[in-house]
Amino acid sequence: MSGGVDSSVAAALLIKQGYEVTGLTMRLWDNDGEEGCLAADDAKKVCEKLGIEHYVADFRESFRQNVIEYFVDEYQNGRTPNPCIVCNKFLKFDEMLKFTEKLGADYIATGHYAKIEYDEASGRYLLKNADSAEKDQTYVLYSLTQEQLSKILMPLGELESKAQTRKIAEELGLLTAKKADSMEICFIPDKDYASFIERHTGKSAEEGCFVDAQGNVLGRHKGIIHYTIGQRKGLGVTFGKPMFVTGINSRTNEVVLGEKGTEFSDSLIADNLNFISIEELSKPIEALAKVRYSAKPAKATVVPVDKTSARVEFEVPQRAVTPGQAVVFYEMCGNGVIGGGIIR
Repeated sequence: MSGGVDSSVAAALLIKQGYEVTGLTMRLWDNDGEEGCLAADDAKKVCEKLGIEHYVADFRESFRQNVIEYFVDEYQNGRTPNPCIVCNKFLKFDEMLKFTEKLGADYIATGHYAKIEYDEASGRYLLKNADSAEKDQTYVLYSLTQEQLSKILMPLGELESKAQTRKIAEELGLLTAKKADSMEICFIPDKDYASFIERHTGKSAEEGCFVDAQGNVLGRHKGIIHYTIGQRKGLGVTFGKPMFVTGINSRTNEVVLGEKGTEFSDSLIADNLNFISIEELSKPIEALAKVRYSAKPAKATVVPVDKTSARVEFEVPQRAVTPGQAVVFYEMCGNGVIGGGIIR
């Protein structure tokens, strides 16, 4: 329970369904300060209102190693990470699952908008889109394993909208009913990623060159941690025409720029694959692929390269295909996640 409305209502719905429920808040970050304390306090108050126990689990060291260090390393290597996916993989559905098993719990439940179903025919647990297309969060859950899926409940998956969630919270008199959604990365509330990385490493970003695809120098940049693929604004240099970041080379400390149109890609290579609806990718498949959380699913062919990587060929070129981000594959006819991987 994060102290937000989603996890509050998830707990309430499970109680209504007859489950014996316990609230658990993760302590993740040394510098979460007053905001983190208030979130844990809100979670505790919701638990008191619902008449259930509340625990706080200290996962700060695991969060530092698995999420923060990963986040910093990825940016320093010219990639753009998604820390929420990594947090789900290593913290929420690994560390927290182990913690709850020690408490004697049969399941772990979260306020994610997604559905989990067991398919008798294949003998596999499936990850399905939430009924609310606007709130669906399956993109950040693609890395879940069959064992994890067998022990997870997501009661908000069948709600039609966030408005319905808030209505339930209001009817129950929960203090989180009108609490604003948390949109930013939890450990960087001001969204200034570069400053966070500089503080964390104790080093200022090294300036370098903007170059074109042929290696011609176009100007100076303020450090590769300030840029991501597809970026147009905030380059710090004017060129008289729109220029987009199309590549970041950490080895040469160069940021590659291109004119409008060059920020599109017709294919990508993904590794660290995880599959949900199938055991493995043994032959090319047709799928709908999302290259970022907010992207629309696009028709693609997913072709196995080896056991751990695949080539994704798009029917229509996609904008800002970004190394470090996830690509998630969905069924062409249906509403389930096939699997996904990290864009290389």
